[in-house]
Order: sequence, then C-alpha cells, then structure tokens
Amino acid sequence: MVRRTTPGFAEAGAPAPGIKVQDGKADEPHYHGHRDRLRARFAQGDTLPDYEFLELVLFRAIPRRDVKPIAKALIARFGSFAEVISAPAERLLEIDGIGPSVVTDLKIMEAAGRRLARGAVAERTLLSSWAAVIDYCRAAMAFAQREEFRLLFLDKRNRLIADEVQGRGTVDHTPVYPREVVRRALELSATALILVHNHPSGDPTPSQADIKMTRDIIAVAGPLGIVVHDHIIVGRDGHASFRGLKLI
Repeated sequence: MVRRTTPGFAEAGAPAPGIKVQDGKADEPHYHGHRDRLRARFAQGDTLPDYEFLELVLFRAIPRRDVKPIAKALIARFGSFAEVISAPAERLLEIDGIGPSVVTDLKIMEAAGRRLARGAVAERTLLSSWAAVIDYCRAAMAFAQREEFRLLFLDKRNRLIADEVQGRGTVDHTPVYPREVVRRALELSATALILVHNHPSGDPTPSQADIKMTRDIIAVAGPLGIVVHDHIIVGRDGHASFRGLKLI
C-alpha cells in the first residue's frame, strides 16, 4: 500500500514547517521567540513600526508561520498600517500568505478603529471637539478607494444626530444633489451640517467643483434655517477645511 501525503502539509505527527528536529526532539521555531519579544515590547508601551504592529495582528490568524515577511509585503504593497487594514479584500488576498481568515481579522481592526473614532464624537458638541471630528473623518474615509460623500447631521446644540454616507462614486467624482442633502436634514430635524468627502488621490486640496457644490448646498440650506458649519476633505496626505481656508 502506497502512503500518500498532500503537498504543502506535514504528515500526522510530523513537526510544523519551520520546526527543526534534533535527537528526536522538535525545537521551537525561530519565530516563537520573536513573537514573545514583540508582545513584550508592545506591553511595555514601545512605539512599534507599522510592520511590527501588523505582525501582532497576524499572530492570531497565522499561528504556525513566520509572519514578518507577510507584514512587510503588505506594507510594501499598500504603504502603511492604516492603508493595509483599509484595502479591499480582493487586493489583500493577492498577497502570498493572506487568506480569508486574515482578511476578516484586518477588517475587524478597521471597523474597530472607525467605531472608536466615532465614539469620540458621539454625544459631544462637535464644534468643541474638532480634533476628534477630523480623526473620525480620516478613520472613516481617508483610505477609501473611491470617493464618498458623507454628512454629519447636528442638532441645535451641535451634537451628532446622524452620520450617513450619501453617495459613492468613482476615484475622482461623487454626484451630490443639494436638494437631497437638505431634504434629508429636514427629515432628521437637523439644524446644521458638516459635509465630508475624501480624495482617493491623497491630496485634500478642494477642486473648483467641490467649492461650487458646497456653495450650492449652502444656498439651498440657508433659507430653511440649516447652517453648513464646514466642508472637510480628507486624504492620505491630510485634510482641508473650507472654513479654515475661508471658502465659506
């Protein structure tokens, strides 16, 4: 009887890849000590480079493999930790060693980051927590592959009523209809708005189309008692505030 094994998998009882056998005893794979040291550095509050922080995330999903080359490949492909966890699933799967379970873990990290950032602005007066608003907008949209147009609806005390994505477009355009924006604000009894959209190119500089669209919304909203506090554009390279640039 011929005993067959599946290529790429160890036989039952055989050591996992990366484990050396000497005198009948399996040595710990070299990356185990690295994992312990990296966890200890994290616990001590060390500032880790992006690829090492990414390794910490990969440890659980890939327990029996050296994940440093995978982490470095991800950073090389996408640029940063934030861009890795924000990357589309299909592009993540192009990296050798990345499977569905890893993608799920990365997307959990992305969702957790957004929820944490949103928690910093919920139930607060947004105009007094402007840094938290910017952090939230960047976490939600800065690394999206397509343009998104988001609205933050505020009450009379400038607290967040709702946060909604009104439209998704191409890499450089999202259709926005001022009357639809105002109609939704009236439905929610909002008295103020913060407009937000992203530039996938990374450069947050407002375009002439961005400026015109913002002024069109202000023109429709103003007579109905709805104030547009700001329009924020976010990108990988930073953010731009129409209020700060004196465009509104």
